[in-house]
Formats: sequence, C-alpha cells, structure tokens
Amino acid sequence: MSVRIAPSILSADFARLADEVAAAEAGGADLMHVDVMDGRFVPNITIGVPVVQSLAAVARVPLDVHLMIVEPERHVGAFAEAGAAMISVHAEVSPHLHRTLTAIKELGVQAGVVLNPSTPAETLEPVADLPDFVLVMSVNPGFSGQRFIPASVAKIAAVRAVLDRAGSAAAIEVDGGIQPANAARVVEAGADILVAGAAIFGTDDPAAATRRLRQATTAAQHIQ
Repeated sequence: MSVRIAPSILSADFARLADEVAAAEAGGADLMHVDVMDGRFVPNITIGVPVVQSLAAVARVPLDVHLMIVEPERHVGAFAEAGAAMISVHAEVSPHLHRTLTAIKELGVQAGVVLNPSTPAETLEPVADLPDFVLVMSVNPGFSGQRFIPASVAKIAAVRAVLDRAGSAAAIEVDGGIQPANAARVVEAGADILVAGAAIFGTDDPAAATRRLRQATTAAQHIQ
C-alpha cells in the first residue's frame, strides 16, 4: 500500500477551512487530520464535535480525529457520530486502553493509539493486537510548526517491531515536523501515514505542497 498523506487542519486558516480542505484534497490528500485539544492534556484548546461534524459534510476524504484530551473514552461516541472515520487516543491518559480501543472499534471506527515522544514503544505491548493504527508523535503535542525530533525515526522502527511480534499489520502514522526533506527517512523507518500541518497549510498553495510531500514519499518507496 502506498503511503497516505493526512494534512492537519491545525495549521489551516479556520476562516476558510472548507476551501483549505478542498485545496489539500485537490493535491491528493488521502485523509484529513483533526487535532482535538482540551487545554488540560496539552497546553492548547482547538476544536470539538461541531467542527468535525461540519468538516464531515464537506470533506471528500476520511476524517482522522486525534484526541489530545483527558478522559477520551467519554467522547469517542460523539466524535464517531459526528463523522470521524479514525479516532486515536493517547496511551498516557488512557488507563483502560484496551476497553477504550474496543469501544472505538465497536462504533465502526478505526481505533488508534498515540505515543508521545517520551513514551516508549513497549507501552503498546499489552494491546498491540488491537489498534488499527499507531500514531507516533515526532514533536511534543500541543502546537503546530514544531521541529521534527530526530529520535522519532528509531521510535517508528521500534513500534513496527512491537506490532510485528504481536502479528499486527496496524499502520504507523507519524505526526510532527513532517516535510519533504525528512519524509523519506520517516517512510524508510516504517511510516504508512504522514501527518503534515505547516508544510501544507502554512504555504501559499496547499495543493502543490501536498503533491510535493507525496513526491517525497514516492521517492522513498522506490528506494525500498
């Protein structure tokens, strides 16, 4: 399967959100990444269910909803009903991670586990057979435009090893500081989905920026 591109609306112009999403889709985006922050788990507040619902009405690609919130298990049903196709929750705030992932899957939505930069890949081991995807944070979550943490490359490979030992074909998603200059390294390490915010929506032409990121991943796949 080819690498999927998931532009993050965190870096988009919210006054023109539908147009920004359409531009990224025109450039070949496979998913639209939606960062939900509560100001408690991370030091920022972004959007909630109403925006996801509005996006679902205009987006032509699936919505990948990343819950950077405490007690995510209380809200997964509402986001699924709003139109999320994928919902990921952080291992760091999910004491009953097995139960939460199971609940997401029972809603008919793909379930993901998110690991912060300081959270080791081995954290996945008790639930490695459950998630449909694992989101590796390559920056500390909370704000767009941060620099990629180089140690994330080894982390991606470590996550793949944990999943392989469990017999899981779950995809690996990487979020934070992704741009054409580092996309090849990330894909070669085992990434299947690349989330990019500033590298796409921080440009004058999100469609062209999406295509550039796609070209970088395609080059990496040819090397493999």
